[in-house]
Amino acid sequence: MHRAGIIVWGALTELRKMVRPGVSTLELDAFAEEYAHRHHARPAFKGYHGYPKSLCTSINQEVVHGIPSGKRVVKEGDILSMDFGVELEGYYGDAALTVPVGKVDPAREKLLRVTREALERGIDQVRPGNRLTDISAAVQQWAEKNGLSVVREFVGHGIGTKMHEDLQVPNYGAPGQGPKLQTGMVLAIEPMVNTGGPAVKVLEDKWTAVTADGSDSAHFEHTVAVTENGPWILTRPRETSGPVW
Repeated sequence: MHRAGIIVWGALTELRKMVRPGVSTLELDAFAEEYAHRHHARPAFKGYHGYPKSLCTSINQEVVHGIPSGKRVVKEGDILSMDFGVELEGYYGDAALTVPVGKVDPAREKLLRVTREALERGIDQVRPGNRLTDISAAVQQWAEKNGLSVVREFVGHGIGTKMHEDLQVPNYGAPGQGPKLQTGMVLAIEPMVNTGGPAVKVLEDKWTAVTADGSDSAHFEHTVAVTENGPWILTRPRETSGPVW
């Protein structure tokens, strides 16, 4: 799974460099798909329940599952979420990040920072003996402490030989609930945080989820293993230090 995760990390790291005013989300999708194939992996999202592309690209008020298109071109001041997964020799990796397009306003800068920090706080709870909702509470408390809200309709998930496995990992809830975390479990932890209310709706394409009130949304994700030595982020190199994204 770490090998799969490193491919995801590598693709998203390169995609991040490509994000600039005028780039289309279809260009980003084409690069992600080619990157996976070049590294002998299969894009995990393409064809999954009918999803038509390899990368999810969600702009501004879009929360998750935005479909890349040649008509969707990002502009200065936008924020763009990119979610990518691959399957390598039967095992999956899944990660996401939200990036600024050029210079963004302070409210969007704050949204990106707080959502990334919420992911960091959630990951820090991935330790044997902790409860599942210790992750959830850490994410929710940090987002709400900073005046933001967490999405309820979409959650993180177990991951392994399938893209989505048990357990579900909500980004909200009281601590100390749910199953105990055990060494060997692997979870995709993915805060989705809004500047307005938590409610979302799905557009007519049956994929793109947007905030119900039109506020901005950010999404950060890593695939994380429970180990006796604490969390192991499988979707980045082991030696990496500093912020998770």
